[in-house]
Amino acid sequence: MRPINDVAQELGIDLADVLPYGRDKAKIDLAALGRGKSGKGKLVLVSAITPTPPGEGKTTTSIALAMGLRRLGHRAVPALREPSLGPVFGVKGGGTGGGKSQLVPSNDINLHFTGDLHAITSAHNLLSALVDNELHFDDGAAGGKRLDPRRVSWRRAIDMNDRALRSVMVGMGGRNGGVPRATGFDITAASEVMAILCLATSHEDLRKRLGRIVVGRTYDQRPITAADVGADAAMTALLKDALLPNLVQTAEGGPAFVHGGPFANIAHGCSSIVATRLAQHVADVVVTEGGFGFDLGGEKFLDIKCRTAGIWPDATVVVATLRALKFHGGVDAKNAGAPNREALERGITNLERHLESVRYFGLRAVVAINAFDNDPEDELTVVRRRCEELGVPVELSRGFTLGGEGTIDLARTVAAVLADASQASAPKFCYALEQSYAAKLEAIARNVYGADGVDLDPVARDDLDAIVKDGFAGLPICMAKTHLSLSDDPKRQGRPSGFRVTVRSARLSAGAGFVVALLGDIMTMPGLPKVPAARAVRVDADGQIRGLMQNE
Repeated sequence: MRPINDVAQELGIDLADVLPYGRDKAKIDLAALGRGKSGKGKLVLVSAITPTPPGEGKTTTSIALAMGLRRLGHRAVPALREPSLGPVFGVKGGGTGGGKSQLVPSNDINLHFTGDLHAITSAHNLLSALVDNELHFDDGAAGGKRLDPRRVSWRRAIDMNDRALRSVMVGMGGRNGGVPRATGFDITAASEVMAILCLATSHEDLRKRLGRIVVGRTYDQRPITAADVGADAAMTALLKDALLPNLVQTAEGGPAFVHGGPFANIAHGCSSIVATRLAQHVADVVVTEGGFGFDLGGEKFLDIKCRTAGIWPDATVVVATLRALKFHGGVDAKNAGAPNREALERGITNLERHLESVRYFGLRAVVAINAFDNDPEDELTVVRRRCEELGVPVELSRGFTLGGEGTIDLARTVAAVLADASQASAPKFCYALEQSYAAKLEAIARNVYGADGVDLDPVARDDLDAIVKDGFAGLPICMAKTHLSLSDDPKRQGRPSGFRVTVRSARLSAGAGFVVALLGDIMTMPGLPKVPAARAVRVDADGQIRGLMQNE
């Protein structure tokens, strides 16, 4: 690995703004954003078809694309999310790419990194402690308002998959142990504090957003916020360094920003605004990604992050694999690698729906087939021909096995799209903020999912009415639905039709600045599988950590 100062200098970052964390990673001071802009700042969003068990490989493709662009002479950087320890030790394993398209130092990034997720966990739980302290003394100190213990909505957080903590009782230590009540834990990636950190644009903006968090209600149903319990300033202190973007490098020595990691269902699923802005400030091309498929991560990237940050992508890459497309065509995961042209032709409709959604937003798409060495040529031809019929460029990506060299063709195609200024689009959002929440939900369901409409359960109607009554009309919608289908039924693969989606309830994330619409049960505290990835992790005699990445 290159010394981190050399990596920073490749981007023209003033060394006074580089805050090293060892030899190969660093924080970048926000003062760097105040210096002269040196990059063209073209933005490429990497998204994907609907996720499947065989996998698609967005992160690997994002890193490989940035490396391929760099090989072509472009000052290109990926700007990606930080891994959460829960998935690292659970099913997924490490979250730094794969094969020859990885971020390094991968073990550091997958574990404690620069302490961002620990700081977010601590800030979240500081607020939890102050809420329970408010209940214990019950003296109306929260802005003169008394918190009703039955209406506390703020839970606790831990950066680990632990199903036993989903529902817990606290305050069980007798008179001096607090007020007994039911609560639970969410994984840190699902914390509103994580979403806030990724949407904040400065330390002052961070403090204001933290202060707006609604932690519960009074006996007469008035909201109580983090500012009411005096938590916002101390939480900001805990997050002071966590707000600064992290600089690392790719396996080929190119710079990379890795910062923030909100869930893509309960939150908006993309890296921080400050990291994206900094990357655009110093690089010519920035490759970033949205979590899950375009219907979840892509839509939220555009309607939430881009709207908040005042940015807009210049191109969109939609990642697919033949195996994933065949899974959408009805083949089970264990047989998806076998030739099956009929299943591929059925499953390619899922890709078509996502490309229609990209076009709805006025964006230019490029399809990246994340290729395996044994992919049948005739099946690759099926995808190529269908994309050509749709007027969408398509290229193979072999970044896993070849690194940047394996994405040269993809990089050239993306660069050509970026260079064609005549096709650039102005921001086009799915809905206007002044529309009703029902209209916003309808717009997303029809235009992005391909649904016939939205049904609101009575609970959801009451939730949305209460949010508006409390003065929070005009916020973006964050749809929380299954990532396994375009519909709200995880068993409906491919391109479902003739369906409606049902919003069961709604939740205000006042600090993040959006309303979460829940389409079914959304897991905010995952459990470990029967054979957790943690069992493969070890420290060798030479002190090296092994087994964090899949198949390592």
